[in-house]
Amino acid sequence: MLEQLIDGYGEARLLGVSGLAVGLLFGAAAQHSRFCLRAATIEVSERRLGQRMAVWLLAFFTALLATQLAIVSGKLDVSGARQLAATGSLSGAVIGGLMFGAGMILARGCASRLLVLSGTGNLRALVTGLVVTLVAQASYRGVLAPAREAISTLWVVPGGDTRNLAAMLGVGNWAAVAFGTAGLVFGLEFARRIGLTATRLIAAALVGVSVALGWIATYAIASVSFEVIPIASVTFTGPSTDTLMALVTERSLPLSFGIGLVPGVFVGSAVAALLTGEWRLQRFGRDTPMERHLAGAVLMGFGAMLAGGCAVGAGVSGGAILALTAWIAVASMWAGAILTIALTDRRRSRPVPSA
Repeated sequence: MLEQLIDGYGEARLLGVSGLAVGLLFGAAAQHSRFCLRAATIEVSERRLGQRMAVWLLAFFTALLATQLAIVSGKLDVSGARQLAATGSLSGAVIGGLMFGAGMILARGCASRLLVLSGTGNLRALVTGLVVTLVAQASYRGVLAPAREAISTLWVVPGGDTRNLAAMLGVGNWAAVAFGTAGLVFGLEFARRIGLTATRLIAAALVGVSVALGWIATYAIASVSFEVIPIASVTFTGPSTDTLMALVTERSLPLSFGIGLVPGVFVGSAVAALLTGEWRLQRFGRDTPMERHLAGAVLMGFGAMLAGGCAVGAGVSGGAILALTAWIAVASMWAGAILTIALTDRRRSRPVPSA
């Protein structure tokens, strides 16, 4: 049946529709669950584990478990994924992760959260997200590319087993399934203890499911296509730059999974916000200074291109396939965020000298 759909509509259109469907699910689920790495790091830094941490754990371990189950069942092969097959940068994962973590604290949201909030009428998130996209493009192919390349080549790791955590640890994918199951059970029990509502719990799990569906959908299309199609899943920095550049340079939009994903997330979050009465315009104000958001956007745009993805692209999608650099990147994002919280809190708590 998939071959017939490709013959009738073509790979690009099928990839675009798949990205749109996954994006709709991710956007609606992320909006309702309040999925946000920044919020989870704030809870950890304040030494209180609450609902935001529970949501992140549920999303992450659902993505890990669902993806690994697809691998062991033969429905997915991620050996050709960029996060595993290509040469990786450990220096980029560490430095880029630290920068991204600091940036998402300053900007009040990571790249995925900014896109989700944009769909709810948050103009701060929309402007900040556009700056993240522009800086990411400049880091990939523009004036910032030499700096990114110099940092990325400081410490590299070849693709293949040396970039696969399961191979490095000498365990198989069934061990990853067991680890994902244990983590999900812990997340469910933790969510129950802190009183996370059933709808938010389900929505958090659907965030993880959407990541697995992204891997499965792109692999299924790539496996029957005569064209070389890279398998991918939910990520935002790269697809956002592709979408923006296509809109401003192309007469017709070239379809791909990523270009379908970005508008899908926006529409999905907008629909969820409208249905729950949460859609409203939000602007910059005295408590939300624009310069802080823009500084965070610059750090996130450059950091994401160094780290090989955003908090979802590297942290969840890459983590779900056990990519070494992805796990290092998300750990660095946590570290960068917590350090930035500590520094900004200390600055705010300084006594004001008397006149």
